[in-house]
Amino acid sequence: MKFRPLHDRIVVKRVTSEEKTKGGIIIPDTAQEKPQEGEVVSVGPGARDESGKLVPLDVKKGDKVLFGKWSGTEVKIDGQELLIMKESDVMGVIG
Repeated sequence: MKFRPLHDRIVVKRVTSEEKTKGGIIIPDTAQEKPQEGEVVSVGPGARDESGKLVPLDVKKGDKVLFGKWSGTEVKIDGQELLIMKESDVMGVIG
């Protein structure tokens, strides 16, 4: 991927959701909710505080994260559907 996020932004790839319910019913794509879980693909260098000092991000490439339902901006880079969001949109790291 030839994209590098700036400041405190991160690039996240959504994980694919289950296509079947626990009872075995297949859910069509149009009825599925988009997952709120993803894997961090790329991170920016960090934000700057009031004194201009660089504050690095807490998340790193490869982390599995949970984020808000309406978080981020959906983009397509190199044929992949990705989300670009601020680190503050991430609720937590899984694992």
